[in-house]
Amino acid sequence: MKEKIAYHRMTRKVIEDNRKLGVKPRLLLHCCCAPCATVPLVDWSVDFDVTAFYYNPNIFPEEEAQVRAQELERFAKAYPFTERPQVVIGEYEPELYYEQVRGLEQEPERGKRCEVCFALRLDRTARLAKEQGFDYFTTTLSISPHKDAALLHKLGIEAQERWGVKYLPCDLKKGEGMKRSVALSKEFDLYRQEYCGCVFSRNEKLSRDKQHNKEKNEETDII
Repeated sequence: MKEKIAYHRMTRKVIEDNRKLGVKPRLLLHCCCAPCATVPLVDWSVDFDVTAFYYNPNIFPEEEAQVRAQELERFAKAYPFTERPQVVIGEYEPELYYEQVRGLEQEPERGKRCEVCFALRLDRTARLAKEQGFDYFTTTLSISPHKDAALLHKLGIEAQERWGVKYLPCDLKKGEGMKRSVALSKEFDLYRQEYCGCVFSRNEKLSRDKQHNKEKNEETDII
């Protein structure tokens, strides 16, 4: 049986070590949406000089990508941070995403297509972190119960090795991360999307909804 690694403890160790050194490192935080970014922005802005990086070429349609970006900016301005994080909105590059996942269109959610998507976004985050002199980079993706922290860690370390900037290990689900995210989203009235982001996850959701409505109507007919 594969041993589970406590990535959240690794995060704490990085923070504690930097506190002992009296330093506040620069962290480039890849953000997939405002709700997922709430907890790490609130928690980490105390110990890091955080910049939120919104880079999600997978999101469909473009209007959806814009709404998520705007909500991230709104939260960063609305929350009473002691040290307010900066927000960088990356270029919307759907053609790059489709090129990367070509041949994986029929993969199920959480399959190989998602892994390629994660790798793309982490690589771009690591590259920007290197170019702009950040000490660490990481992503908000692990806060979702549908995202594998071990896979994200693996991809993060690979990007670290390519670009020479440290990946901050984390599992934001720990410490009731998702529950806190939902609470903060409600408090600040943040838009919460109903699907992961890409056209494939959107179509899967529409298909599930259609099947659910069909079954519901069939039950009503029987009654």
